[in-house]
Order: sequence, then structure tokens, then C-alpha cells
Amino acid sequence: MPRRAAAPVLAAALAADTALVLVFAAVGRRSHGEAGALAGLATTAWPFLAGLALGWLVVALRRWHPLAVAPAGPAVWAGALVGGHLLRLVSGQGSAGSFVVVSAVVLAVLLLGWRALGAPLARLLGSRRASAHGPRGQD
Repeated sequence: MPRRAAAPVLAAALAADTALVLVFAAVGRRSHGEAGALAGLATTAWPFLAGLALGWLVVALRRWHPLAVAPAGPAVWAGALVGGHLLRLVSGQGSAGSFVVVSAVVLAVLLLGWRALGAPLARLLGSRRASAHGPRGQD
């Protein structure tokens, strides 16, 4: 079982996921000529942010490390994607098939991508930190 993440790591990971979902919503609005108003961005983003929260809840309940590419990454991605589209449907925003496909790909690249890129970096930084402190137990 992976080590538990420290509070600053959890906060940073949650902030990264939240920022990326907001980027997803902002770029989508802009690509459809709907740039501008903060209220419009909130309307577009809230279902996906709520779905993201659901994915994070699954990660927390399962006690998965939130930076892990798997299983945390797919859980967060699925929460944002499925939860987002279901909430769009029940709130009357609609969810066209092509939008589901595009959002699946974009959210996967964003939410899984930073975890995939961050894992080798975290290992590298961890090994450098460990070598700077000498053998374990001799901090």
C-alpha cells in the first residue's frame, strides 16, 4: 500500500486537478466563441468540478495516493468525466456524443498526464533528497 500523502501534497494535487478542469472548461468555451464572463465559466465548469470531487472522494475512501497514475488517476478522471456529463444532463445543459468523446480525451490528457509526468520527477526528487540526507535513519 502506498504511503499516505502529506497535507501539502494533497492540497497541491487537488489544486492542480481543479485548475486543469477550469482550463478545460475555459478552452472549451473559447473554442465555441463563449469566452468572457466568469459566470459562464462557472456554469460550464461546475458539473465537471463536482464530478472531480466525486473522483477525489473515491480516492480518499480507497486510501489511494492522489498522485498515483493508477488507480487514483483513472478514478479522478472518471469522476470528472462521468459525473460531469451526468450533472450536465440533469441540469439541462446537454451533453452531445462528440462532446463526451472530446472531453474524455482532453480530461484524460490533463488529469492523467500531469500524474504521468510528475511520477518520474517525484522519484528523482525523492532519491536526491534521500542521498542528501545519507542512509535511512541518519537524518
